[in-house]
Amino acid sequence: MTSQHEEIYQKSWQERQDFAERMQPIIGQLYRNYGVEVSVYGRTLVNASAIDIIKAHKYVGIHEDTKLRLRESFPFVEALSKMELQPASIDVGKLAYRYLFQGEANELSVEQYLEKELAPLQELDKAEPKDIVLYGFGRIGRILARLLIERTGPMANLRLRAIVIRPGKDGDLEKRASLLRRDSIHGAFNGSITVDEEQGAIRANGAYIKVIYAKSPAEIDYTQYGINNALVVDNTGIWSDEDGLGQHLQSKGVSKVLLTAPAKGDIKNIVYGVNQDMILDEDTIISAASCTTNAITPVLKALNDKFGIKNGHVETVHSYTNDQNLIDNYHKSERRGRSAPLNMVITSTGAAKAVAKALPELKGLLTGNAIRVPTPNVSMAIMNLNLKETTDREALNDYLRGISLESPLREQVDYTASTEIVSTDLVGSRYAGVVDSQATIVDGDRAVLYVWYDNEFGYSCQVVKVMHKMAGVNFLNLPKA
Repeated sequence: MTSQHEEIYQKSWQERQDFAERMQPIIGQLYRNYGVEVSVYGRTLVNASAIDIIKAHKYVGIHEDTKLRLRESFPFVEALSKMELQPASIDVGKLAYRYLFQGEANELSVEQYLEKELAPLQELDKAEPKDIVLYGFGRIGRILARLLIERTGPMANLRLRAIVIRPGKDGDLEKRASLLRRDSIHGAFNGSITVDEEQGAIRANGAYIKVIYAKSPAEIDYTQYGINNALVVDNTGIWSDEDGLGQHLQSKGVSKVLLTAPAKGDIKNIVYGVNQDMILDEDTIISAASCTTNAITPVLKALNDKFGIKNGHVETVHSYTNDQNLIDNYHKSERRGRSAPLNMVITSTGAAKAVAKALPELKGLLTGNAIRVPTPNVSMAIMNLNLKETTDREALNDYLRGISLESPLREQVDYTASTEIVSTDLVGSRYAGVVDSQATIVDGDRAVLYVWYDNEFGYSCQVVKVMHKMAGVNFLNLPKA
């Protein structure tokens, strides 16, 4: 009997591997040729290994009563490859599950069902490709470069044309390319990177990226590099107000500016999924807020919509950053001069107050503080909230689980029920925040929630979404919730 069970299991596993391997080239072609990102219950299959594809299907069983097998989802992936599509995020897991187990087919074939569910794509006007310039090439700049390069193809509507950095010494270009090629946290670049020393450029997976050396925006004429009407993404953190960021608009070939940090003054701070509709065609300078603000605001919005929030405190347990010192040394800020890898460091954060810029109904209701800890990436927000309605742990967790699966916030809010998850498990998460349901505490109208977030990668994914909006790209998430 044991031998028979082993044989059945082995055949089942081989079948799953076979379908996963057959899916891989189709998913890659959909992404490169049409800009379509295929996922299963929010787990992206782009650049995924066969094992990752199998694991994504296994994830369905956590949320649904019935498993979704790869042989059941494969016909949907195959049918997508025969359709004329526009850039979008398409969840084949949800489409297949609804078709097979929730009676949405109504006697339609898989092809007819997909035509019906993906009809909104046919109503979109194709946006003109937007030239992108990354001003600064630090942690966020390089991750943004990776995310933009992986979308390189005939249907790419955000085209990374240049990066701007301060003048360096001999060998600088190769060092910059090497930092893009290898990353101690996020691993090796998925592809090929070469340097064109003569033209001062980096070639990466079909993208030809000019490297411009300049001390200020005033020195640059982008049009001489064939760059026009560009969106400049400022990753330097040097400027955060309209006067400083407005310098970019004085450069020839620039039409808009996006700051990857909180902005001062009247500049709109955008948390995608919450207030992206505030972005207007005439806006020339926008902020994508901070990683922490992006992590907590979608969850806070979901909770406020359902239960109401009277007040609360947000404590951020944040990985150390490049702003801190490796060993004790002078720093203009209090405590941050002490060795980052050796200490927990109490510091301030404006994230709680910044929530009000994206979610005005919470203005004045939240306080916040931060503790920098000796880890290089992945942070956590602990939200201690007083609600307007009483609830219990199970009801609150079920609600947030639903938000992560079937709501307009499903691209921002992820949910885990793992009892073993730790920070390194979240490296590379593409969500703004991940609710750790096992840590949730509820006592009547008081709730304590723990939200993980990859403060580098997850935040960068949010920035790319804001870039799409500023570029006039309607990147749909289908099927609709």
